[in-house]
Amino acid sequence: MERDIKKIISQMTLEEKASLCSGLDMWHTKPIERLGIPSIMMTDGPHGLRKQAGPSFSDSVPATCFPTASCLASSWDRALIEKVGKAIGEECQAEGVSIILGPAVNIKRSPLCGRNFEYFSEDPYLSSELAKSYILGVQSQGVGTSIKHFSANNQEHRRHSIDEIIDERTLREIYLASFENAVRYAQPWTVMSAYNKINGKYCSENEFLLTKVLKEEWKHEGFVVSDWGAVDDRVSALIAGLELEMPSSHGINDKKIVEAVRSGKIPEEVLDRAVERLLRIIFKAIDNKKEGATYDKLAHHNLARDVAKECMVLLKNEDNILPLKKQGTIAVIGAFAKKPRFEGGGSSHVNPTMLDIPYDEIEKLVGNSVKLLYAQGYTPDSEDIDEDLINKAKETAKQSDVAIIFAGTLENYESEGYDRPHMRIPESHNRLILEISSVQKNTVVVLFNGSPVEMPWIEKVKGLLEAYLPGQGGGHAVAELLFGLANPCGKLAETFPQKLSHNPSYLNFPGEDDRVEYREGIFVGYRYYDKKGIEPLFPFGYGLSYTTFEYTGISVDKKEIDDNETVTVTVKVKNTGSIAGKEIVQLYVRDIQSSVIRPEKELKGFEKVELQPGEEKTVTFTLDKRAFAYYNVYIKDWYVETGDFEILVGSSSKDIRLKETIKVNSTTKIKKKFTRNTPIGDLLEDPVGATVFKQIMDQIKQSVPFLAGAEGSQMMMAMFRYMPLRSLINFSRGAFTEEMLNDLLAKLQ
Repeated sequence: MERDIKKIISQMTLEEKASLCSGLDMWHTKPIERLGIPSIMMTDGPHGLRKQAGPSFSDSVPATCFPTASCLASSWDRALIEKVGKAIGEECQAEGVSIILGPAVNIKRSPLCGRNFEYFSEDPYLSSELAKSYILGVQSQGVGTSIKHFSANNQEHRRHSIDEIIDERTLREIYLASFENAVRYAQPWTVMSAYNKINGKYCSENEFLLTKVLKEEWKHEGFVVSDWGAVDDRVSALIAGLELEMPSSHGINDKKIVEAVRSGKIPEEVLDRAVERLLRIIFKAIDNKKEGATYDKLAHHNLARDVAKECMVLLKNEDNILPLKKQGTIAVIGAFAKKPRFEGGGSSHVNPTMLDIPYDEIEKLVGNSVKLLYAQGYTPDSEDIDEDLINKAKETAKQSDVAIIFAGTLENYESEGYDRPHMRIPESHNRLILEISSVQKNTVVVLFNGSPVEMPWIEKVKGLLEAYLPGQGGGHAVAELLFGLANPCGKLAETFPQKLSHNPSYLNFPGEDDRVEYREGIFVGYRYYDKKGIEPLFPFGYGLSYTTFEYTGISVDKKEIDDNETVTVTVKVKNTGSIAGKEIVQLYVRDIQSSVIRPEKELKGFEKVELQPGEEKTVTFTLDKRAFAYYNVYIKDWYVETGDFEILVGSSSKDIRLKETIKVNSTTKIKKKFTRNTPIGDLLEDPVGATVFKQIMDQIKQSVPFLAGAEGSQMMMAMFRYMPLRSLINFSRGAFTEEMLNDLLAKLQ
């Protein structure tokens, strides 16, 4: 339905305009009935709908609980994530929800962040690509998304007041890049600003973030909404580009906006632009509302099962212990087998429509062909070691051919509002695994956790399935993967370090008082481990399969390109095993020689390909300028240095199978700025500067003999190279004057 929004705005009073800029209550925008402006509802996400049904925060309507983002990202599957988004959009329509608060795309700077289970990855390219698919899926159903938390909400500790000190290059290459492609190419209806400050400014009042980057550079067409209670100064936030404050300020901040307009602090056109953005989305939501919408709960549950199977990661399979055979006696050990952890805590906590229990699903799958034994092993909500439970579990394991141990983090370990104090699972779980593996050589561990954990028992067990927090269908997925009805095909979207102290943010997380410095810079996750040569427990992109894959025949369509061109890369991948499987082909780019510090390699492409036994497929990637560029803070833009780049294709960040080299030529000429304090060596590296400088030196050397011999002395030239230009005045015995220096600098402009 076409509306003249500018005309509607012209009919609004100043007070009505201001009123639209904050919520009606916790979840709704304000209506203006006389002008036909309705109220719309937004609710929590992102891995399922959390629509509050009553006054209690934990009281929400039943909805499908899909795998959390840490699990979902391990699928590396754009199409699958779009399906999840579509299903969530359908459920939003059925519940009258216009905007869901997700996806959450903050970078996993530290494994300790309490909300890491809600975030996709440590890598901005992977995160942004998956977020884009999620947004496209949800919004295909006429429901909006709110990509969050913009930006760098990487810890829960003091999140409302923490000031994050992040250099510009790091901010651009890591923390903003996680949002960029999703915003540019999927156009989420809203962007949620984060609680924290960045470099001294609250994100909700940060004009650089909300206007310069988001609106002007990325061309975002929707509106910015605050995280709930994130606004400090409402007038400054409006000027910076934040259109909607949530939840309601009960009129307090509306009055501040009115007073600011009347006093001239805010031009009314600024308020009008904010109202126009709000109305476009509000009316879009109303026009796309589907009356009487419903969804098939069973179909969505089955989708949740299928998705979980695509996400879980097989991390260890010694002696091909998996898949298990339907025979003999199998011990199922651990309380999580009957009371699984399937999601995290906080605003993303979904009330599932149904829930698969791992033990029940295994029992149904094996039927009478296997004798199943069960032992609890530990108390599900306690860290305390119960010797009696462990001893009973050991006896159970001794009576079995194989032991499957269900372990992981407790519910209170990972939640919104606080960070983890360590990277361990409960000692009761660690002890159980060590004790069982000491009496049963065929031990398999299934982990339920939202973020990396230390594994002091990893050498003692034969099999390890990382299930993450897999949603309501996770129990069924685990059963099918363990017994080979499905082939594991997930890969880690984050690095698992051997121990917490190996993490790059270790010395600077969570900061001191209200300040945290991102001193590791761009070296987050695998970028750091690669550069430092630190062997992780499991690398980024890692995951095993029940089949094997062969990579051959890498080729590029051009061996040399300008940075405004693209290059097409093709590789062949073949299933060399005996069963069907899916492989995630990963492409990384390495700048062979750079004048700035760069990672050893960076992910720039990935594709998930399904192959039957013996089948071979060609996988194609297209790389553009951004695949080779770094953010140059001097020109305030992405820049490619002319030179050779390696294109690396493999099965993980550590398992590179194929390489190719191309040359990329820069089309951007950076004009160096020379001052009196510029080192002489920098001048000599510039063609024009070197020519002008030689003319001057020829003149000086006639008056100062020792300078004439400097070019023959390695020591003298080394000292000479790092001297500022002004030093020539001191060492030339008057042959080079202040006027000559100014004349030199003028010629170089």
